[in-house]
Amino acid sequence: GTYKRLKITGSGKVMRGRPGTSHLAPGKTQKRIRHLRKEATVSAADLKRIKKQVASYK
Repeated sequence: GTYKRLKITGSGKVMRGRPGTSHLAPGKTQKRIRHLRKEATVSAADLKRIKKQVASYK
């Protein structure tokens, strides 16, 4: 299921969605919700674990 949640860019970076968008939105500012829509890059610390989970990652 990990592969569905990630997107690999042309340069090889792994992008992920940001947490905190599912519910309790009224308590968050519009600016915060807007910024949460943007994807984030996976950190180098997590990349090793993700490479094991996603077989097609090179």
